[in-house]
Amino acid sequence: MVNSFGAPAPIFRVRHLGASLAYYTERLGFSHDWGDAGLASVSRDHCTIFLTEWDQGCNGTRAWIGVDDAGTLHEELVRRGARVRFPPTNYQWAFEMQVEDLDGNVLRLGSHPKDGVPYGEFLDAAGVRWSMAARDA
Repeated sequence: MVNSFGAPAPIFRVRHLGASLAYYTERLGFSHDWGDAGLASVSRDHCTIFLTEWDQGCNGTRAWIGVDDAGTLHEELVRRGARVRFPPTNYQWAFEMQVEDLDGNVLRLGSHPKDGVPYGEFLDAAGVRWSMAARDA
């Protein structure tokens, strides 16, 4: 028997579930699937994230999420008032942006790398910028 894996659903720890639900739905365009008493699920297209006030996950968790077009998504999320931590930047692995939630959890949203566009700086977990070109030299 062969087992197949489904898409992962990260668990983000949050301080105030109600405020986080509002942020994910109003600023990031997610739908509130279920829950409201310490644990909830939000989703957008094929991406599901669990938000919890309980002792699961930890603040500052990161999740990498593939998207169709990080540039267009960036424009949408800026209009919605999302906390863009780092704008779309070209890397070997993706054209990626970083969005932060109310509790410091980071969504790394990336589409295919752009041909002919140099690789840019990267913002690490501590908020320090480092250059891919300098690292690869």
